Parts: sequence; C-alpha cells; structure tokens
Amino acid sequence: MSQVAVITDPLAMSAWAEETRRSGQRIAFVPTMGALHGGHQALLAEGRRRADKLVLSIFVNPLQFGPQEDLAKYPRDLPGDLAKAAREGCDLAFVPEPASMYAPGFQTFVDVRDVSQGLCGERRPGHFLGVATVVCKLFNLVRPHVAIFGEKDFQQLMVLRRMVIDLNMPVEMVGLPTVREPDGLAMSSRNAYLSPADRQRAVALISGLRTAKALAEKGERRVSALLSAARERMTPCVDRLDYLEVRAADDLKPLETLDRPAVMLVAAFVGGTRLIDNMRL
Repeated sequence: MSQVAVITDPLAMSAWAEETRRSGQRIAFVPTMGALHGGHQALLAEGRRRADKLVLSIFVNPLQFGPQEDLAKYPRDLPGDLAKAAREGCDLAFVPEPASMYAPGFQTFVDVRDVSQGLCGERRPGHFLGVATVVCKLFNLVRPHVAIFGEKDFQQLMVLRRMVIDLNMPVEMVGLPTVREPDGLAMSSRNAYLSPADRQRAVALISGLRTAKALAEKGERRVSALLSAARERMTPCVDRLDYLEVRAADDLKPLETLDRPAVMLVAAFVGGTRLIDNMRL
C-alpha cells in the first residue's frame, strides 16, 4: 500500500492538475471534510475505477457551518484519513488551510437558488451557499473529469448537479447510493457524536423510511399516508424531527401524490446530534 501524496497549497494543486491533464490522464475527485468512513471509501473505490488518478480533498469548510453549528468540534483525523485513502488507491490528498481558500477580502459566492430552498436549505441558512462555493473552488483547482458524491446528502447532490449544469462545468457528476451500517443507519461522520443509547435510537430513521417505501411498493400513492407511517416509527425514538418530506427526485419539488419518481427526506435530532437520511420511493 503506497502512501498518499499531500498538497496543501492551492497553487500547487492547480499545477498538479494542469500537468496531469496535459499528460492525457483522467482525474477522479472525491471532496470530503475528512473523518472518513465506509461511505467515503465506497466513493473513493468508484473513483479509482473511473480514472487514472484519484484525488481526495479534506477540508472542513467554515462557509457551510452556521454560528451555532459544530465547526470547532467536527471530527478530524488526518493520519487515519490518509491511511484509509491509501487503502482505496488514492493518489493525492488536497488538504488546504481555510486562509488559503478564503483570503482576506473574499467576497464571491455561488448561489444555487430553487433547489437549495426548503429542507436543509431552510434549516441551515447559508449552508448550501457555502457548499456550492467551496465545491466550485475545488473543481477549479483539481480540474476533475469526474466527481463522486454520496446520495445520503441528497439535496446537496442536487444543488451541485444544478451548479455544474448552469455554469457549464466540464465535470461528470456521479451519485452513489447511501452506504449503511449493518442495522441500516446511514454512515456519517456525525455518528461518532452518538452515545450508545442514542445510536440505538437513531435506527428509527431508516425504519421509518423503509416502512414508507414498503407502503409505496404496495400501491399507496398518497404522500400524507406515507409520511404518517414513517413519522409513527420515527417520532417515539428521536428527540425532534427537523423535517420529514417527500419531494420529486429530479428537482425536489414538493409532492402530494406519488405520480413521478420521488424521495422521502428526513432530518432529526437524536440527543444533540442532527442526522439526515433519505429513501427513493
């Protein structure tokens, strides 16, 4: 297992990307905030299959955290992350400092409008502005041919797909299904915050989503009935449902009837930890 090369300087990252492209090699890119888990490793494995060079970014982006959110305590483990990346055949990790990504006087942002509304966009004001801005910057520096994301952050993936389309970015966007623990809990860096008791309660999210999916597969088309069934499973086990909604899978428009491909999305607090998940219907 070879070590992963590390670049911290954006200019050096850009130079590496330019030289790699000039040599005719294809670049796959997986943007992360570190604290890698099995979900990230699945993205890296897919990137390895799709390109000659595989790049990982590790950057806890301050722009996407609100004033009361967990930026300071967000889990960080660079040596462990690099070891996991090496096992997936990653060639390079881009690990910039915030000051090098957001120089004094920084004032340019990427605002993806409609698809960022509601859901996490409503509950976390400014979050997707920060996500779109940093991913735009990362795409400009890494210059990937293909970028790999997980569907667990479904709204985020939709925001970034829209950005790529609208700004004519020459990047192939690939979304992979959510990777789950054996009991169904979606893998997330924030799962590390859960106490053992909270960890057991958190499984209610996937239980509710699966209940709704089973109803839909039996022919239930009323969104209200699907939400009610999911809520019945989730509410007794979580401390607070932040949202539970069914949206169209292609543009995240609210639905009242399952008359097109749809996705049920949930965010909930278990203890002090906010978890998100979703299920296609």
